[in-house]
Amino acid sequence: MTAPRYRSRLHQAARERRLETHPLTGWLRDDGECLGLDDYLAKDGYGVVRQVLGRQDPDDVIETLKAANVRGRGGGGFSAGVKWSLTLKGADMPRGYLVCNADEMEPGTFKDRLLLEQVPHLLLEGMILGGYANDAFYGYIFLRGEYVAAARALSRAIEEARAAGWLGRDIAGSGFDFDIALHTGAGRYICGEETALINSLEGRRANPRAKPPFPGQSGAWGRPTVVNNVETLCNVPAVLRFGADWYQGLSGARSDDGGTKLYGVSGRVHRPGLWELPMGTPAGELLDRAGGLRDGRALKAWLPGGGSTGFLLPEHLDLALDFDTIGQAGSRLGTGILALVADDQSLVALVRNLEAFFARESCGWCTPCRDGLPWAAELLRALERGDGRPGDIERLEALAADQGPGKTFCAHAPGAAMPLASAIRCFREEFERGIAAPGKEAR
Repeated sequence: MTAPRYRSRLHQAARERRLETHPLTGWLRDDGECLGLDDYLAKDGYGVVRQVLGRQDPDDVIETLKAANVRGRGGGGFSAGVKWSLTLKGADMPRGYLVCNADEMEPGTFKDRLLLEQVPHLLLEGMILGGYANDAFYGYIFLRGEYVAAARALSRAIEEARAAGWLGRDIAGSGFDFDIALHTGAGRYICGEETALINSLEGRRANPRAKPPFPGQSGAWGRPTVVNNVETLCNVPAVLRFGADWYQGLSGARSDDGGTKLYGVSGRVHRPGLWELPMGTPAGELLDRAGGLRDGRALKAWLPGGGSTGFLLPEHLDLALDFDTIGQAGSRLGTGILALVADDQSLVALVRNLEAFFARESCGWCTPCRDGLPWAAELLRALERGDGRPGDIERLEALAADQGPGKTFCAHAPGAAMPLASAIRCFREEFERGIAAPGKEAR
């Protein structure tokens, strides 16, 4: 009997070390199958729930998140701890909701899907801890409707957790009540905006709301509501297990942003995929891990975090992939999924495809977005055909400026404007080639 126990201890120690360096992917099974409750518990899953609920003050949990500098992994990069600290709580306030934004519709992004399909209990544990810190009595997972496999995995995990007492009344004997429901959306990009998501959750049209009040003061059904991304919530158990200093140490000298990040690469590369790496990993390392571009092509440009980020150039590959560094370079880290553009691809066609997507996904609430995005897409179609008119490029620049931050109701149009404006700035000659020659019949 001694040898099996010894091996068990070795395996437990190896698992612990893996989780200390890879708090997200360290849970994954080698065969790629979904991690069920028994396997999750065998790796001390829900151990942080036992450690925290009823034993730590909720405000101390929030302070740990703030000290760790856990920044939102959905694209905004706002401090999760600061966001939680702004939630209205108290004896005179109704208990609220914690909502997980799993509506992963950013073009080129697929990181949350991995966590949802393979480690759903990690998300549930993060939500329980978030609910405790924010005095929420109920959680919702707002899931992209097309994520059918993720819906199956989450539904089973919720049933398992509820049957085992990890959801419902008096979780782990702590006196804390919290339950979770899965809500599948109808497939709208605008639901990535937290107040549009809340409207959709309530059964309303998915239009953004005016702020203030912010969701932390008055959100779903008028109660205080916290909305966090999947990857953000999946970081919470590890931060509370190992501490803020450990989390900061994962990125080391690479970045002031703590922790690891699920980075990815898409495009014409040999090995598109995902890697959990320290925050601040250089973009060039991601390109190397993806095996470089196929067919001997050279890199023309790249998007650092989905379709709503600005184009960067090959000389930017040595930049640290963190929120501030990429922001200072004129783009956004976004979701951290790099989209690579080869030297034989047309930037005009690529941007036209993006703008057509954003125009289709606009909720139509404000004029610069509702009317400006379809107009931009039409001008780009003309340039792509080669029958653009003199002044079209300047019109596109003006449209992008009119859709900038602070000029629209939400961040949808500014996100759409960023790739357009950066593509014209960096590759203006490609757009100029789309201007029709004098005498050609007008479109």
